[in-house]
Amino acid sequence: MSKEWIEITVVTSCEAVEAVTGIFYSTEVEGVSIIDSEDVEFKKKNPGDWDYFDEKVLNIKKGAVVKGYYKEDENLEKYIKYIKENVEKLSEYGFDKGEGTVDVVKVNEEDWENNWKKYYKPTKIGNKIVVKPIWEEYIAKDNELIVELDPGMAFGTGTHETTRMCIKSLEKYVEKNSRVFDIGTGSGILAIAAAKLEAKEVIAVDLDPVAVDSARNNVGFNDIENIQILHGDLMEVVEGKADIIVANIIADVIIFLTEGVKKFINKNGYFITSGIILDKQEEVQNKMKECGFEVVEVINDGEWACVIAKNI
Repeated sequence: MSKEWIEITVVTSCEAVEAVTGIFYSTEVEGVSIIDSEDVEFKKKNPGDWDYFDEKVLNIKKGAVVKGYYKEDENLEKYIKYIKENVEKLSEYGFDKGEGTVDVVKVNEEDWENNWKKYYKPTKIGNKIVVKPIWEEYIAKDNELIVELDPGMAFGTGTHETTRMCIKSLEKYVEKNSRVFDIGTGSGILAIAAAKLEAKEVIAVDLDPVAVDSARNNVGFNDIENIQILHGDLMEVVEGKADIIVANIIADVIIFLTEGVKKFINKNGYFITSGIILDKQEEVQNKMKECGFEVVEVINDGEWACVIAKNI
């Protein structure tokens, strides 16, 4: 087996991180790593949470770097062309593409593994949840709940503002009898956190089969049985209603989903949403109100918002 990989690097805006990640996942990508200026700020404020941080990353003033890793085969040139074309089109879909550069280099397999693993260390989020990469050692302190995670194949490591706000909101709203749906589960981090918080049942869905596999693997790293990871659309693969639906996606998708999602939330249940840039938070709130939700809380962190609404 070849020990060399092709590393494709996209420099973009923080806003477009998930869109760029989605572009990678539309190809046969073997792994994705993400680092952005918000993570850099997190590092500066919490120096003890990271044992290692690439000095090159500290030079990111504004924006994000998304790296995808590929085997060198007959499809590679097609994937490079696809990525370049779709990064260029980001602005057509309402995203700030930032620098929008796409670079391609060869890397050694060992370098690839070390390059993305060294960014992720145990990180406490909220009052209880600690996200711990599976290769790290960590002893839980009083009342801490450990989420074991291998974040290498799907978006969601716990360090990004949107993920942190969702986890803090789950800590606040999840009860022992809660049924929770996680839309666009990615790495499964939010679903696993809800299960660790003793939700009665958690169902997570994602349209991306790579994310589904990653989430299922991450569930396997944790001692939990009250969780299902499903491939597909919420409205097609899930039956019944939830007390809480959490969606850490992007504002436009949340707006699109809100009316349909309402049918899947029990009366007085909560819709926790993030991945919303500040400029879009009012639009999200207006759509929720239009669909019969009551906006009960809006949290801002950096350039991002988390909107929590109740189904009244």
